[in-house]
Amino acid sequence: MCGIVGAVSTRNIVPILIEGLKRLEYRGYDSCGVAVHQGGELRRARSTSRVAELEVNVAAEGIGASTGIAHTRWATHGAPAVHNAHPHFSAGPGAAAAASGKIALVHNGIIENHDELRAELRQRGYVFASQTDTEVIAHLVHSLYDGDLLEAVQRALPRLRGAYAVAVFCRDEPLRVVGARHGSPLVLGVGTAAAGENFLASDAMALAGVTDQIVYLEEGDVVDLQLGRYWITSAEAPGPEARYLPRERVVRTVHAHSGAAELGPYRHYMQKEIFEQPRALADTLEGVEGISPELFGDGAHRIFKEIDRVLILACGTSSYSGMTAKYWLESIAAIPTAVEIASEYRYRDSVPDPRTLVVTISQSGETADTLAALKHARSLGMKHTLTICNVATSAMVRECELAYITRAGVEIGVASTKAFSTQLAALYLLTLALAQVRGRLSDAQEAAELKALRHLPVALQAVLALEPQVIAWSEDFARKENALFLGRGLHYPIALEGALKLKEISYIHAEAYPAGELKHGPLALVTDQMPVVTVAPNDALLEKLKSNLQEVRARGGQLYVFADGDTQIENEPGVHVIRMPEHYGALSPILHVVPLQLLAYHTACARGTDVDKPRNLAKSVTVE
Repeated sequence: MCGIVGAVSTRNIVPILIEGLKRLEYRGYDSCGVAVHQGGELRRARSTSRVAELEVNVAAEGIGASTGIAHTRWATHGAPAVHNAHPHFSAGPGAAAAASGKIALVHNGIIENHDELRAELRQRGYVFASQTDTEVIAHLVHSLYDGDLLEAVQRALPRLRGAYAVAVFCRDEPLRVVGARHGSPLVLGVGTAAAGENFLASDAMALAGVTDQIVYLEEGDVVDLQLGRYWITSAEAPGPEARYLPRERVVRTVHAHSGAAELGPYRHYMQKEIFEQPRALADTLEGVEGISPELFGDGAHRIFKEIDRVLILACGTSSYSGMTAKYWLESIAAIPTAVEIASEYRYRDSVPDPRTLVVTISQSGETADTLAALKHARSLGMKHTLTICNVATSAMVRECELAYITRAGVEIGVASTKAFSTQLAALYLLTLALAQVRGRLSDAQEAAELKALRHLPVALQAVLALEPQVIAWSEDFARKENALFLGRGLHYPIALEGALKLKEISYIHAEAYPAGELKHGPLALVTDQMPVVTVAPNDALLEKLKSNLQEVRARGGQLYVFADGDTQIENEPGVHVIRMPEHYGALSPILHVVPLQLLAYHTACARGTDVDKPRNLAKSVTVE
C-alpha cells in the first residue's frame, strides 16, 4: 500500500528519496510528497499526480537537503487531495501546519483512535489542515516534544491504537530521523561507514542501489537514525509509561533489485508478468526432485503427522488460490480443509482445533488482514502454521513455523498474475506432501505428478500463444459494462479470479458463479448484452456444464468458452470458443487462468484504463 522512504546523510538525499518512491509505485498510490530540513526550516512538495511530476516540482522549487522523508499515499482517511497528502507538518497550537512547521511526519497504516486524539489536540489549540489520521500523530509528537525527538515519539506511540509505520524529523534537530513500526512493515538501511548515512523504507526494494545492508525492524521497534550511527529500542511492556530498552537486530545483506521492473517489449507490467509465468513456475519448482514435507521447512514431516485438518487464510486473489487448493487437499490428500477470508476470520466466533495446519497465502507477506488473522488463529491455540509467500524476508515468513517461497520475482502490476499461478503450484506441492504423509501417494503417482509439474512451463507457453484470439474477444468485451463468469468444481475459483481481473483493471462489473447456480438467480441477468465467460475443461463435470451453457443460449446470452480440445463444444452463432492446447487434469486451473488474465488485460487496453495502476487499488495492502 503506502510507501515510506527516509534518509540522513551528508549529501543531498532528495534524488534518493524520489528514486525510492519510484521503486514503490508498484504498490499503488493516489498522492505523493517529500519533506526536507533545508536552511534551518522544513520544506515540502506534494502532488496528487505521479512521482515524476513531484520530481519536476521539487527541482523547480529548489528543494534539496541531507535530511528528509518521502511518501506515497493510498487514501483511507480523507480524499486524494494535496492537503491530505503526506508529509504532514505540525507547527504547534494556534498555528496552521504551513511550510514553516516544526515536526514533519509520514505514516502507513490506520490509527483507530484518531477521532478522540483529534478532539483532545483541538482543545489544546492545534489546528488541523487535513482529514487524515496521520496529522493527529504529527501534532501528538509536537505536543510531547521537549528537545528530544526520540523521547517524544516514544511517549506518543503508546497513545496510538491501530497499525502504523512512521518516519518523523524535527526542525530543531538536523541530521536526525526517527522511525517506528507496529503492524506495518519498515526497514532500516545501513549505509557505508565512509558515507555515514542511514535510511528508512517500507520495502528494501526502495533502497536498491543505495545499500544492501538491511535491518528488518520487528513489531514495536523504534529506530533513531543519525549520521554514522543508529539505535533500535522497543518497549519492555506495553502501556502509557512504557520503558524503552536497547535492542540488537540482525543486519542482513539483501540484494533487492529493480531489474524485473524493466518493461522490455511489453506495453505494461501486467502483460510482461503474464508472459513471465512459464519462467516463474519453472523457478518456483526448481530443485523439487521429489515430494517431501521438508520442501516446506525443517520439522515439516513431524508437523504434517500431527495435523488432521487445514485452515487457509488469505485475501483477494490469494483467497482464490486457497479455494482451488481446497479441492486438491480434500480429493488428493483426503484432509478436511476450510478457506476463510482473512479480513473476516478474526471477527467471528469459530471452533479452533489444535490439530489444524494454518496456511496463510500472501504475495507480499505483509498483508495486514492476513497477518492479523494468523495471530488470531495462534491465539486460539492453533500453533502449526505455514505460509505460501513470494517474499522470503517478509513478516509472514518470520511469523510462521513453515514456509514455501514462490519465486515469481517482483510483481509490479497491481492485478496479480504470476504470483497467483506460482501460489497454485506451491499449494499443489503441499497437497502432494500431505498426501504422501497420509499414505495416499504411491511412488508411481509421485513420478507422474512430478512429470506433470515439470511440463507446466511448456504447457503455459502454448496457452500464451492463444493471445491473438483473446485480443479479438476483448474488442467485444470493451463495449460491455457487465459480464458473468462460470466454472464448476476446481474451476469455479478460477472463474472468480477471471471476474476479479476484469473488474480490477477494465472497471467492467463482473461476477462469477458455479455454473449450476445459474438457474438459482443469475440467469435473470442474461441477455444478448451480457457476455458469459465459461471455463470448460474436459473433466467429470463437463456434461453438467454443457447443460448450463444451453440455459444461457436459450435466453439469448453470448457465450465465450475456453474449452479443452476434446470437449466437442463448437463455434456457432452466440457461442465463441477458444480451444486450450491440452487437458491437464488436476493442474488444469493453472493453465485456464492465463487466458482469463489475457482477456482482462486486453479489454482494459481497449478501454484505455491505467492497467498497472487501476483506480482506488493498491498492490501491498498493509492496512486493515
